[in-house]
Amino acid sequence: MDRRLLRLGPVRHYVTVLAGSAVLAAILVVGQAVSLATLLSGAVTGTVSAGAALACLGFVVLRGVHGAAATALAGRATAQVKAHLRVELLDAATARGPGWLAGQRAGELATLAGRGVDGLDGYLASYLPQVFLAVTVPLGTLGWLAVTDARSALVVGLTLPLIPIFGVLVGKQTGARTKRQWHLLQRLGGHFLDTVTGLPTLRTFGTERAQVRRVRAMAEAYRVATMRTLRLAFLSALVLELVATVSVALVAVPVGLRLLDGRLTLSAALVVLLLAPEAYLPLRALGTKFHASQEGLAASAEIFRVLDAPPVSPVRTSPRLPDAGFAGLAFDRVEVRYGDVVALRDLSLDVAPGDRVALVGPSGGGKSTILALVLGFVTPSAGRVLVGGADLAGLDLAAWRARLAWLPQRPHLFAGSVTDNIRLGAPDTPLDRVVGAAVAADADAFIRALPDGYDTDLTHRGLSSGQRQRLAMARAWLRSGATAPDGTAAPGGAAGSPGADLLLLDEPTARLDPASEAAVIAAAARLAADRTALLVAHRPALLSVATRVVEVRDGVAAPLAGAVPA
Repeated sequence: MDRRLLRLGPVRHYVTVLAGSAVLAAILVVGQAVSLATLLSGAVTGTVSAGAALACLGFVVLRGVHGAAATALAGRATAQVKAHLRVELLDAATARGPGWLAGQRAGELATLAGRGVDGLDGYLASYLPQVFLAVTVPLGTLGWLAVTDARSALVVGLTLPLIPIFGVLVGKQTGARTKRQWHLLQRLGGHFLDTVTGLPTLRTFGTERAQVRRVRAMAEAYRVATMRTLRLAFLSALVLELVATVSVALVAVPVGLRLLDGRLTLSAALVVLLLAPEAYLPLRALGTKFHASQEGLAASAEIFRVLDAPPVSPVRTSPRLPDAGFAGLAFDRVEVRYGDVVALRDLSLDVAPGDRVALVGPSGGGKSTILALVLGFVTPSAGRVLVGGADLAGLDLAAWRARLAWLPQRPHLFAGSVTDNIRLGAPDTPLDRVVGAAVAADADAFIRALPDGYDTDLTHRGLSSGQRQRLAMARAWLRSGATAPDGTAAPGGAAGSPGADLLLLDEPTARLDPASEAAVIAAAARLAADRTALLVAHRPALLSVATRVVEVRDGVAAPLAGAVPA
């Protein structure tokens, strides 16, 4: 098995239970065969006893109950392991943040967390239990055969290895083909999601049919790979069945001849004939279930590639932050690299309490990277980001982010009500404070015009860019703890929190019509009053909020004199 799976607590517990279950299964197999042989030989000789019949019936019932219980246990344990893996995948993606996710294909990650984790069903529920049975049952039957008839035990012992040998030879080819099949499925899932996401753009440029043909070609490649894998699986099953059948015949024919000659008792012959197929059966089943496990193993390799990837953010060594209140932010000769691309070079910038610094410059210059540094989504390749003199790399990110109010360029609205989307960082906020934040962000009017007002479900309802931006502005108001024009106070992101110390506005007026732009700028100006803020601005109107302007071009920042309107 993949040893990395043993790192998971549910898997270790499951393996321990499987080992005990397999030993019990071996005992029941031998007990059933011996009791049945005793019963049949007694029936032939006319010496049937009630004890032998009850013993045989008991072993049959116990074996059936054990099989049903083992199947139920495997299903339950598999569900627990899959849930655990999905949580770890989600935690890993969350811990690495948007910077890491930007370099991944969302469709492939979604396929991995969905179909990939589900692919472990065949491995955990079928193949892994069979591995333990393939060890204990042949050993148990072989040991009892050695006591009953040494010659038959020798034949079984010599032919048993043939099944795993042929299984390994065929399995190598199956494993390689299954990996290719899984990679084709990942590509298909990733490309399909990208196509659906970009469908409006594709239709605008009239290239949607080309993408349909490409998806169809990828689906056909996946179908061909799947059929090739299945053909090989069926062929291997035929080979294993043939080897097992011939091996059983090599045992049965000599036993029958010796029984006719009187060199073997009927009871011993029946025990050998009943146990010989049981010795080969777990290995034959293992070969069959091996193919069903390969997709799960291929997926688990990709899962652990994600889980074992080095973290983007450093380990936070201290949960302590400077005392409440913004004590200044400084970038000390910071450099940020994305592979071979330098996003920021030798950035030195101080943001004092009360400063409202506007970052301007061409797209791709590094402005949003500066905000990503403050949010902890990106870590410096060189230099330091200092918060009140303390290195951000040593601070607790969750505690630091609780002091930030962030308005991104493209805010995301989650499935749920308008109220839940506004109080995203403070789920226990009373409704009156949510309404106060919406009023401050000039969002109250359009919210009340929705079918269910603040209870409107946004899962399948589209909003305009301006409406989405004003909802995000309401989030920032609620997070900041600022006072709305009507006097309503919005609490910070958590109970008892003093509110945000620093506002981060990343081009909040991008893609907005003039009316929405004016509303967002007015709300931003009220929110930033007497507060510290970092603004990424492309449009001149947003510069009216700033106290000074810094130009960021080609990763280099420099003050821009005389750029702030009076």
